[in-house]
Amino acid sequence: MSREIQITVDAHDPRALSTFWREALGYIHPGPPGVTLAAGADPLAAWDEFLAGLGIPEDQRNTRSALEDPDGRGPRVFFQQVPEDKITKNRLHLDLRAAPGLRGPDRMSALEAECDRLVALGATRQQLHDPAPPMSAGHIVMADPEGNEFCLD
Repeated sequence: MSREIQITVDAHDPRALSTFWREALGYIHPGPPGVTLAAGADPLAAWDEFLAGLGIPEDQRNTRSALEDPDGRGPRVFFQQVPEDKITKNRLHLDLRAAPGLRGPDRMSALEAECDRLVALGATRQQLHDPAPPMSAGHIVMADPEGNEFCLD
């Protein structure tokens, strides 16, 4: 039997980093437990209200955040606040499949378009790897707003 997984990301600013990854992945911020959100309601505002109702001080309301796949297929992504800086290369990173089924110039154009979109959201482009058939179809190495490496594949 396969296991369900959650991806946990250490962050200085869980809310901001989860907002970047929400846009990158097409995920959603879930609402607080027991709270039904109205259509179009901001789940992060609902969390602020929920945490205030629990008496959580405002300076402690950005210690964690989470994302979920709206289709229920992908893993949950959890962001937890940590005090230390990221100082070395990731030992694990995400590959975002931004050009499934595409090859050659069409693939690279799709990757470049997604790269531009993510840079506008705060990512940093690090390195382009051109296609090198038959072993590599090409990819772009990126970093999220806190420096965590990921690839557009």
